[in-house]
Amino acid sequence: MFSPDGKLLATPGEDETVRLWDPVTGRPVGAPLTGHTDWVRDVVFSPDGKLLASAADDETVRLWDPVTGRPVGAPLTGHTAGVWDVVFSPDGKLLASAADDNTVRLWDPVTGRPVGAPLTGHTAGVWDMEFSPDGKLLASAADDNTVRLWDPATGRPIGTPLTGHTAAVRAVAFRPPHGDLVATASEDRTARLWDPATGRPVGAPLTGHTAGMGAAVFSPDGKLLATASADNTVRLWDPVTGRPAGAPLTGHSDWVRDVAFSPDGKLLATASEDETVRLWDPVTGRPVGAPLTGHTAGVRTVVFSPDGKLLATASEDETVRLWDPAAKRPVDAPLTGHTDGVRAVVFSPDGTLASGGGGDKTARLWNPVTGQPIGEPLVEHTEWATAVAFSPPDGKLLATASIDKAARLWDPVTGRPVGAPLTGHTAGVRAVAFSPPDGRLLATASMDDTVRLWDPATGRPVGAPLTGHTADALAVAFSPPDGKLLATASMDNTVRLWDPVTGRQVGAPLTGHTAGVRAVAFSPPDGRLLATASMDNTVRLWDPVTGRPVGAPLTDHTEEEGAVAFSPDGKLLAIALDDGTVRLWDPATKRPVGAPLTGHTESVSSVAFSPDGKLLATAGLDDTVRLWDLSIFLNPIANLCQRVGGLSEEEWKTYAPGESLPRVCGD
Repeated sequence: MFSPDGKLLATPGEDETVRLWDPVTGRPVGAPLTGHTDWVRDVVFSPDGKLLASAADDETVRLWDPVTGRPVGAPLTGHTAGVWDVVFSPDGKLLASAADDNTVRLWDPVTGRPVGAPLTGHTAGVWDMEFSPDGKLLASAADDNTVRLWDPATGRPIGTPLTGHTAAVRAVAFRPPHGDLVATASEDRTARLWDPATGRPVGAPLTGHTAGMGAAVFSPDGKLLATASADNTVRLWDPVTGRPAGAPLTGHSDWVRDVAFSPDGKLLATASEDETVRLWDPVTGRPVGAPLTGHTAGVRTVVFSPDGKLLATASEDETVRLWDPAAKRPVDAPLTGHTDGVRAVVFSPDGTLASGGGGDKTARLWNPVTGQPIGEPLVEHTEWATAVAFSPPDGKLLATASIDKAARLWDPVTGRPVGAPLTGHTAGVRAVAFSPPDGRLLATASMDDTVRLWDPATGRPVGAPLTGHTADALAVAFSPPDGKLLATASMDNTVRLWDPVTGRQVGAPLTGHTAGVRAVAFSPPDGRLLATASMDNTVRLWDPVTGRPVGAPLTDHTEEEGAVAFSPDGKLLAIALDDGTVRLWDPATKRPVGAPLTGHTESVSSVAFSPDGKLLATAGLDDTVRLWDLSIFLNPIANLCQRVGGLSEEEWKTYAPGESLPRVCGD
C-alpha cells in the first residue's frame, strides 16, 4: 500500500511485522514496525497519510505514525478472531476492520476507541470491505455468500443482505466516481452488480469464468470492471450492460490473485501464482510488453503508486518488488545480458549510454534511463573484454580493451568497429583511457608491464611504450581538465605519473601500498587529488603535484578494492569491493558516506558516475550492471525533507515537549 503522496510504501508480513520502504530507492525506512504477534494481513494509510493501520491474525488492529514508525496508542482490541481487512473512510474519521469472527468493527482513529457496537449479521468470516466514495455506505463481503450494506454513521444495516451468490464472496467494490453500483466477486465463478440504493441486483450475473474469483476492481472512470479468477484469466466487463468488454485476458499459467488499474486507467496490472505480473491495455485487451518476471513464488498483490509511475508487487517469495510500468522493467533492476562476468562500465559524456565489457568477449550499450540494451553486442575481441571508455567531449568513439592483447575503437551509434585493432602489446590489455578535453590521445595498460599511447584518429602509436613498471600495468587515468598528467597503476605495488607529451616519468613512483594497485582516478574538476585502490585492502589519496600522500589510507574495508571513481564534482569517491559491495566516501573528510551499496552477488569490478552525478553504475562478476540513485547521498537533508517533510509544531510537542522546534526543512 502506497501512502497518499506516494513517498512511502507499507507492506504487511507473515513475520508479524509491517515494513516501510522508500519507493524511489527501494530501501527500508526505519526499522520494521513490531508489536503484532501473528501474521499481519493488511495495511492501509489514512487519507491524509498521517496514520497507518495494520490488521493481523492476533485479533488486533494497530495504528502507527509512518514518519516515526512508532505505535499510536494501544492496540485496537475486541475482535475474537484474526482481522483480515482494514479500511479508512474517505474523510479519515472512521476506521473499519473486518474479521474471521463474522463481524465488522468501527473505530475512531484519533482516540483508538470503538464507535458503536460491532456490526453483526454475517454468519461467517468477513473477507473484504469498502466505503462508498462519499463515505455514507460501507459494504462488507463474507464467507456466508452475502454482502451487507451498513450506515457507518449509525452502525445499522441498510436493507437486507445482498443474496444470490452460492459461495463465499471474496471482493466488493463501489463504482467511481459516485458509488452508484456495487460489484461483487465470488467463489461461485460469478460477479454480480447491485444497486446500493435498493439492494437489488442490476442485470444478470456476470458469467464466463470457469473457477472462483478473488478480485474485482473498477477502472478509475467506472467504465470498466475487471475480475480475476483461479481459471488463470482476467475478464473485463461493461458495468452498464453487464456484457464482457472483449475477450478474456489470457497468458497467465496459474491463478490470478490480484488486479489493479493505473490511476489514469490506461494500464491494467495482474498478479498471478505463476510468479509473474502482466500489464495490459484495458481498451484493446492486449498485453503491454513481456511479463514482469523476477519473483520466485506466487505474486499475491499488485498496486500502482498514486502518480502511476511505480508498480509494487508482493509475493510468497517474501519479497516486494518495484517496477517501472512505462519501461516494463523492475526499478533498480540489474542490466543483464553478459554471460561471463562484467569487467567494466562507463557513461558516455552526455550520460545517455553506458557500456559494460564482459568475460563473454563483448561490450554492450545500454540506455541507463530504461535499462534496455541498444543494438547488438560489440563482438570482435577473441578473449574477455576488460575495459571500456568513451571519447571526450562528445562520445563519438568507444574504446575497448581485451585479454586478446588488443584495444579496439567503435562507433557507438552504429556499433561497428572503427579501423583496425590497436596492436603492439605482448600480453592482455587491462585498461584504456582517453585524454581530456578532446580525446586526442588514448592510453592502454597491459599485462606486459607497459603503457602505450595512441592517436585514435589514425590508430597509430604515439611515441615509444612507457616502461618502468616491473609487473602487470592494470590501470590508467589522465588528469582533468587538460590531460597533462597520466597516472598508471601496477601489480608492482606502485603508481607512476607521466607526461603524456614527452612520455617521460614525472617524479618518483608513488609508494606505500603493500600489494598490487588495481585502480587509479583523478578528482574532478581540477585533478588535485589522485585516488589509488590496492589489493592490500586500502585506498590512498595523493597530491599529484608533490607525489605525497594526503592523509591516512582509507582502511574501513575487509576485502580487496577493484575500482575507484570520483563523482563529477569530486565530492564523493566510490570504491568497488571484492565482497560484492560498493562504498561511498567523502574525500575531504576521509569518512564513509552512508551504508554500503549491496546487490551484486560477486566481486564488483568497475564503477562509474553519470556526468550529472545523479547515477552510479557498477559492474560485477555476477554478469550484471546495476544503476544506483545517489540523490540521498548528494543532499541527504533536502532529500529526506522532500520525501517525508518536516515535523509540525503539534508533532514536535508530542515527541519533544518543552524544546524549541528546529527548522531543519525550512518550514
